[in-house]
Amino acid sequence: MLTSGDDYPIHQTPEPVALVTDRNFYDRYFFNGYSPDGRLFFAAAMGIYPALDVIDGAFCVMLDGVQHNLRASARLYGERMALTVGPFSISIDTALWECTLHIGPNDGPLTGELHFTGRHFPIEEPRFTRRVGTRLFMDYTRMTQNGRWSGWLAVAGHRIDITPDTCGTRDRSWGIRPVGKPDAQPAPVIPQFFWLWTPSNVDGHSIYFHTNDDAAGLPWNRRAVIAADGGGRDAAHDFDDPAVTLDWHPGTRRVARAVVDLAPGSRLTLTPVENASTAARGHFYMSGLGYTHPVWGHGMDHGELEVAHDMIDLATVADNDPGFMHIQALADVVLEHDGQRHAGRGIIEQMFIGAHAPNGLSGLFDPVGGA
Repeated sequence: MLTSGDDYPIHQTPEPVALVTDRNFYDRYFFNGYSPDGRLFFAAAMGIYPALDVIDGAFCVMLDGVQHNLRASARLYGERMALTVGPFSISIDTALWECTLHIGPNDGPLTGELHFTGRHFPIEEPRFTRRVGTRLFMDYTRMTQNGRWSGWLAVAGHRIDITPDTCGTRDRSWGIRPVGKPDAQPAPVIPQFFWLWTPSNVDGHSIYFHTNDDAAGLPWNRRAVIAADGGGRDAAHDFDDPAVTLDWHPGTRRVARAVVDLAPGSRLTLTPVENASTAARGHFYMSGLGYTHPVWGHGMDHGELEVAHDMIDLATVADNDPGFMHIQALADVVLEHDGQRHAGRGIIEQMFIGAHAPNGLSGLFDPVGGA
């Protein structure tokens, strides 16, 4: 099956680009952005699932206590170079540095055109490979890049100009992880997934820390890195043995503060924003982008084309509702490094399922300290 991708020198196997070997193979884009005052937060995602013949995407805006969600799904027909699904499309303007999100007219409240410019060459996170029992649960690579946004978006016809003081993060990941309909014969183990991801923007630098831990609290994938603005392929600096300490909102699995000790004399502190302008402690619910969503989960078949819209009243979401467990919390950030103090903004992405001994987590979703 030949597609337009076959005219580019990107092949990795003797097969045409459209063909993959694993049912759960995916290729995905993610973006977020936030205004300096924290009032506006937006996020977008697009995923391609070649073996399922599905492309899906979402664009979400969190503003004045409401999260607006636009979602779309369509047939892929093997064409992995056409980054368009319904009213949402992505254009790669300068590979690894610049891209644009287009949200065209639709019957919902969201439209816009947003241009992303990277602050540094993307970092490559360590390969994520994890088995559950004898089954391969995930095996993927991700690159991550902080940047600045420009352009505009509109919510119910109200236009908001986006200026380059609006920062954010994008990532690209590809490989294998559960997509489409759930496995009909799951491995007989209690689910466990401890995920913390903290891309942060400060003056002159981008700082990253993430960790995937097992139930005992041992990291199976962890990295901390700092990248200076304008840095090239080899400009990022890794920290050898980062460690994280978490404070929690009582009776929840929500992080109240994260302190990452990067190295002696270097520390990253993230405190979720809590003020009236962001509502609900600035939590963005990843279900808006399809993560763990019961209907709009990644790779679900919605036919030739389906577009949907909904909204979340942020003040009414229960912190311990499993359907809203996966969040990105907008955070104030302080980086202490090389004898200097840098302030900025970032996010604490958190998804904590099952046990984590160092933080007293037990059960599937029991809050810190027990039910």
